[in-house]
Amino acid sequence: MNLRKWKMTEGHVLDTTIHVPSMTAGEVEMLLFALDRSRAQLAWKCGGLDAVGLRKPSPPSSMTLGGLLKHLALVEDTYTAEDFTGQPIGPPWDAVDFDADPDWEWRTAADDSPEELYALWRGAVERSRAAMAPLLASGGLDQPSKSTRSGESPNLRRALVDLHDEYARHVGHADLLREAADGLVGEGPP
Repeated sequence: MNLRKWKMTEGHVLDTTIHVPSMTAGEVEMLLFALDRSRAQLAWKCGGLDAVGLRKPSPPSSMTLGGLLKHLALVEDTYTAEDFTGQPIGPPWDAVDFDADPDWEWRTAADDSPEELYALWRGAVERSRAAMAPLLASGGLDQPSKSTRSGESPNLRRALVDLHDEYARHVGHADLLREAADGLVGEGPP
């Protein structure tokens, strides 16, 4: 297994480690690799920025890199709670009325420091990995998740694919937002 790791040279460091599996790895390893690669790309695009950089939108959108970090932390914690553990979602999400304020995480990210945003996202990723690992080791991808959507319980394969899709969608946004913030471009850490 190949290990690639890049360190940000300034500001806040986010882990962009990617464990590259063999070209013939199994399905679980490949799905986790795809998800972790997208997480690392997001970390590279969001890492090393101060509050100004994390709050800079790219008009006409009001989306920011800080908003992306907070949104993806919510996504990770939602999947962990609903699909992997079946436990209620924890703080800070459990105190939010998302029916009254459906864009809360996007709107409030500007109130959070870079340290808070980076820690929130890192913690959510760690909780997600910790919840997934024993499930995948004991029952594999075909086992049903803990949630029901549209009256069906998706299997863990579907939950992982959906989680990865959320990252894939937003990594493209992060490309544009980071370029607008400080000119950083590229598909992955150098």
